Amino acid sequence: MTRIEGLPARRASFLVRVIYRVARREVRRLTGRGEQLTDDIAVRAHRPTLLIAYGMLEKAVARKPTVQQRLRALAVLKSAVMQGCPMCQDLGSFEARAAGVTDEQMLELHRYRDSEAFDETERLVLDLAVGMTLTPVQVGEDLFAELRERFDDGQLVELVNLIAVENLRSRFNATVGAGSSGFCEGMVCAPMEPGQPSRNGVPVGA
Repeated sequence: MTRIEGLPARRASFLVRVIYRVARREVRRLTGRGEQLTDDIAVRAHRPTLLIAYGMLEKAVARKPTVQQRLRALAVLKSAVMQGCPMCQDLGSFEARAAGVTDEQMLELHRYRDSEAFDETERLVLDLAVGMTLTPVQVGEDLFAELRERFDDGQLVELVNLIAVENLRSRFNATVGAGSSGFCEGMVCAPMEPGQPSRNGVPVGA
């Protein structure tokens, strides 16, 4: 149960009820598993203007990506499991699998730097996700220079924005207690990662 009870449809405005219907259809499109309403939407509905703005942000983030979906999914999932968000862990693992992330990669995500399941580009994207998710942010010049060798400026902006949005999602959802919706039930789900990962004693991304 969330710490802030989601707004029931019977008490919601007409506009919010429309948003609920659209959100349910979007969940069905993404997962093929019914038309359930995720906890975060119902909680955000207490402030409809914020809910609308958030929905527009998510649409913009998803529209016409130029970075491979597999890399986007890895970055999102890494940030989610670092922040302890069950909802994002669940949905992120489901979407990662659909984007081509393997079960082995999800299980090895916590040790991606030492795992043969990841190539160097994937490791660099994950370094960026880790560095941006740490507090304070720890993304050094060396890492950014290596990323520039593989991505153009537009793609880097896309990746940085994507990870920043996942930080918004995970921190909001974890704080209000948004729970898993069971999208990964019966399938491999990336495990949570307590603490701050490091590389040779230095936080990854520094």
